[in-house]
Amino acid sequence: MRSPAPRTTRWLLPAVLLLVWLALGGVVGPFAGKLGEVATNDQAAFLPQSAESTRVLEEQEAFQDSDAIPAIVVWTADDGTMTDAQRAQAGEALTAMADVEGVTGRASPPLPSQDGEALQGVVQLQGDLDEEMATALEELRAAAGEVPGTSVYIAGPAATQADLQDAFAGIDGLLLAVALSVVLLILLLVYRSVLLPLVIMTGAVLALSLASAIVYQLAQADVVRVDGQVQGILSILVIGAATDYALLLSARFREELAAGHPRWTAMIAAVRRSTGAIVASAATVAAGLLALLLSDLTNNRALGPVGAIGIACSVAVMLTFLPAALALLGRAAYWPARLKRGAEPTDSGVSGGGVWAKVATLIDQRPRRVLAGTLVALVACAAFAPQLRTDGAPLSETFVGEASSVRAQEVLGEHFPGGSGNPAVIIADADAVREVTEVAADTEGVAQAAPLTESGRPGGGPPRVEDGRVLVNATLSASSDSDAAQRTVQRLREAVHEVSGADALVGGYTAQTYDTRVTAERDRALITPVVLAIILLIIIALLRSVLMPVLLVATVALNFFATLGVAALVFDHVLGFTATDPSVPLYGFVFLVALGVDYNIFLMTRVREETVRHDSRFGVLKGLTATGGVITSAGVVLAATFAALSVIPLSFLVQISFIVAFGVLLDTFVVRSLLVPALVRVIGPAVWWPSRLRHR
Repeated sequence: MRSPAPRTTRWLLPAVLLLVWLALGGVVGPFAGKLGEVATNDQAAFLPQSAESTRVLEEQEAFQDSDAIPAIVVWTADDGTMTDAQRAQAGEALTAMADVEGVTGRASPPLPSQDGEALQGVVQLQGDLDEEMATALEELRAAAGEVPGTSVYIAGPAATQADLQDAFAGIDGLLLAVALSVVLLILLLVYRSVLLPLVIMTGAVLALSLASAIVYQLAQADVVRVDGQVQGILSILVIGAATDYALLLSARFREELAAGHPRWTAMIAAVRRSTGAIVASAATVAAGLLALLLSDLTNNRALGPVGAIGIACSVAVMLTFLPAALALLGRAAYWPARLKRGAEPTDSGVSGGGVWAKVATLIDQRPRRVLAGTLVALVACAAFAPQLRTDGAPLSETFVGEASSVRAQEVLGEHFPGGSGNPAVIIADADAVREVTEVAADTEGVAQAAPLTESGRPGGGPPRVEDGRVLVNATLSASSDSDAAQRTVQRLREAVHEVSGADALVGGYTAQTYDTRVTAERDRALITPVVLAIILLIIIALLRSVLMPVLLVATVALNFFATLGVAALVFDHVLGFTATDPSVPLYGFVFLVALGVDYNIFLMTRVREETVRHDSRFGVLKGLTATGGVITSAGVVLAATFAALSVIPLSFLVQISFIVAFGVLLDTFVVRSLLVPALVRVIGPAVWWPSRLRHR
C-alpha cells in the first residue's frame, strides 16, 4: 500500500504557494493605485541631460524668487475693440488675483495687443499646487470674468499642467479597469471557462501590484523617475505580458491533461516544457527595455528599469502562482468546457480539421506562394513608413479632444506674437547683455527681445544680475510649438553664440522641444541596433541556431516598418495627427520587436521540440497547429490591452496604443501564422544551421 505522504506533499506545496502569494497580494495590493503619489508630470524633469536648454533651465532658477509657474490671462473684446475702461478693469482684476490661494508675487499689468482687440496679463502660481492647480485657475478665471464685455481664456504652462493632470487622472482607475475588463471578456469568449480567466486575472493583478510596490519604493528613494506615461505603460505591459505567459502555460497544461496524464504529472510537464520559452521571451522584452538606459531622455531611461521590473514580476507570478492554482484545480480549471484528446497528427504533422490544420495544410502545399504574398503585402505597407513625421506634435495635438489650455493658446496667438507666453530664454554674461539683446532682436523670426529687469517688467529699470549672468526673453513671431519657431531657435543660438565673451545659452519651451527631438533621433540610431543585437543573442542561445534567429529578427523588423507605414496613413488621414512625439517610434520599436519575437519564440521552441522528435517538415506543421490557437489568443489579448491606453486623452499614448496593438495583430495573424512557417518550410532543415538539426 502506497504511503499517503507523497500525496499530502503534493497538495501542501501548491497550497502554501497560493497562501504566500495571496498574503503578499494583501500587502502590495494597494500600491497598484499609489504610483500617482510619486509620479511627476513636470515635463522639464524629462529633458535631455546634456542639452543646452537643460543648462538654461538650471541657470534660470537663480532668476526665480520661487518655484512659480506662469498663467497667462487673456481677454478678448466681444465687440471687437478693447476700451480704456475694460483695460482699467482688467488691471484691477489682475491686482485682485493676488488674493487667490496659490498665487505668488504680483501680477503684471495688462498688455494690449497691437490690433486693439485683446489684453493679456501674467500671474505666477506656486509650482507645488498639484491637484489644486485646476482650482486656482478656476478662481483666476472667475476674477477675470469681472471685466464686462469680454471673453476670458487662461493659457501658459500652468494651464497646460492642469490639463495634463486632468488627462492622467484616469491612470490609476479607468485605465486599469478598462484593461482588465477587456482581457477578462476575451478570455471568457475564447476559452469558454469560468475559473481559468479569473485565475489568470488574479495572477496578472498580483504581478502588477508587486511591480508597483517595487517601483513605488524606488521612486520614493529617487532611484527611478515615474510620470503618467511610464505609469500607464507599466500597467498595460504587466497585464498583457502576464496574461500571455499564463496562456502559454495553461494551454500546455490542458494539452497534457487531454493526453490522459494526472494533474501533477501534467503540471510538471507543462512547466518544464514552457519555462524555457517564457523565460526567453521575457528576457527579450526586459533586455529591450533596459536598452532604453542608453537614452539621454530621463523618461525613456525611467521606462527601462520600470518595465523590466514589471516583466520580471509577471514571470515570477506566472511560473509559481499559476502552476500552483492549476495543479490544485486540475480539470476543474477549464469547467464547463470539456477536455478532448487532440487528434493524432498525420505523417506531415497536421492534426485535426480546425482552422490551424487548414492553415498548416496550405503552407505545406503552397509555401512559396504564401511566402511571396505575405512579403509583398508587408513591403507595400512598409513603403509608407517614411511618411510618418516624428519631429514633435504641436501643442494643439497634445490632447485628444478639447483642452482649455490649447484653445487659450490659439486665442493668444491670434492677437499677440505666436511665441507669446513661451519666449525663448537667453542666459548670458552681464557685460554682454546689450549686445546679446540687440543680436537676439535682429534675428529673423524674433518679434522682440528684452532683458529681465529688477522690477520684473520689460523696460522697468536695469537688468537683473545673478552671479554675473542676465536673463533675456526673446518673443518669437511664430507659434512656440511650430517648425518655424524651432528654426528660429537654431538661428538665435548661432547668433548669440557668436557674441564674444557672452557665453550665451538659449533655452525655453521651443528650445526644449527642439533638443528633445534631436536627442530622440540620436537615441533611435543608438538603441535600435543594440536591441536587435541583444534579442538576436538570446534567441540564438534558446534555439541553438544562427540562421533561424536572424530570420526571426528580420521578420519582426519588417513587421515594425509595415506597422509604421500603416500608422502614417491612419494618423494623417483618419485621426488627423500631423506629427508624432519623437519618442513614439522608439517606444513602438522596443515593444513591437521584443513582443513580436515573443510569439515567434513560442512557435519556434515548439517547432524545434517536434523537429528533434521527427523532422523539420513535421516540426513546423505540428508546431503551427499546436500553438496557433493559444498564440493567436495571446496576441489578441495583448493588442486589446495596449489599445486600452487610448482611454487616456493624450496623443502620445493614443499613438503608442495604435502602433503596438496593430503591430501585434499584424505579427500574430500574418508574420507568425504565415510568413515564418512558410519561410521555414521553403528553406527546410537548413534553417537550423549550424546545429545538427539541419540534417533532419
